Amino acid sequence: MSCSTPVASVVIAAHNEEAVIGRCLDVLTGTAEPGELDVVVVANGCADRTALVARDRDDVVVIETPEPGKSNAIALGDQVCRTFPRLYLDADVDLDTESVRALVKAAAEDGVLAAAPVAHYDLAATGPVAKRFHTVLETLIGERRMLAGAGVYLVTEAGHERVFPMPEVLSDDGWVDRSFTGAERVRVAGARSVVRPARTVGAVVRRRARVRLGNRQLDRLGRPADEPRLGLGELVRHVRAGRVPVLDAGCFLTVLLADRVLTRWRALRNRGSQWSADRTSRSGGPS
Repeated sequence: MSCSTPVASVVIAAHNEEAVIGRCLDVLTGTAEPGELDVVVVANGCADRTALVARDRDDVVVIETPEPGKSNAIALGDQVCRTFPRLYLDADVDLDTESVRALVKAAAEDGVLAAAPVAHYDLAATGPVAKRFHTVLETLIGERRMLAGAGVYLVTEAGHERVFPMPEVLSDDGWVDRSFTGAERVRVAGARSVVRPARTVGAVVRRRARVRLGNRQLDRLGRPADEPRLGLGELVRHVRAGRVPVLDAGCFLTVLLADRVLTRWRALRNRGSQWSADRTSRSGGPS
């Protein structure tokens, strides 16, 4: 059985993702019917075999550009997409075919313009302090997470008009998330993405500094968050209730302090807008 028209287009912006792009594509298309998904991989600024690995697949369109940058890569992928809705998937994130179908179904509901899966954070290869940080963060914001942080988001045709053209931003999923009201975006319980976060303390600090700078950039661009940011009081309440161990809370606060220092240092040196990716979470091994 084959599909004459894809049910969705998928754009994967990939920068030096040779180690993981094969796994990403295998999971994505694992149970897909021929022609069910329109998949576009944009190898941007790569110095490895990302494009070659992706081209090994008959069901994938591959674009190469020497310019690194996710926003530009997404725009290039958009130019060759064949249908809506469209998913934008990180190359190091696993999203299976059934989850794509669940997202497409949710996006067909009246009033829904964007959707994302429930993120599962794979901490198997993460160091002890980094693992404590990620565990506390999920306890604090896991239920609040909508389109940002899942490694993938979907937009309908009407939602696409709201989001694009996308400016060159540090946080593309943050830009998308803040472009919709709560009623227009949904987190789909029947869809699941597997995210492998930063594995070392240093990588976590650099990642958090980037998130903080990205949020400030979105504020300046007129995309303020529609929810108040977490405060120390909420962490204290979780510790008192026994939901967060004291040691974990201490690790969490230490990382946050370090990320504030790094953010300020980058801002002073005018390096806040540099494009980069966490390499510690990239692994070609099993999940």
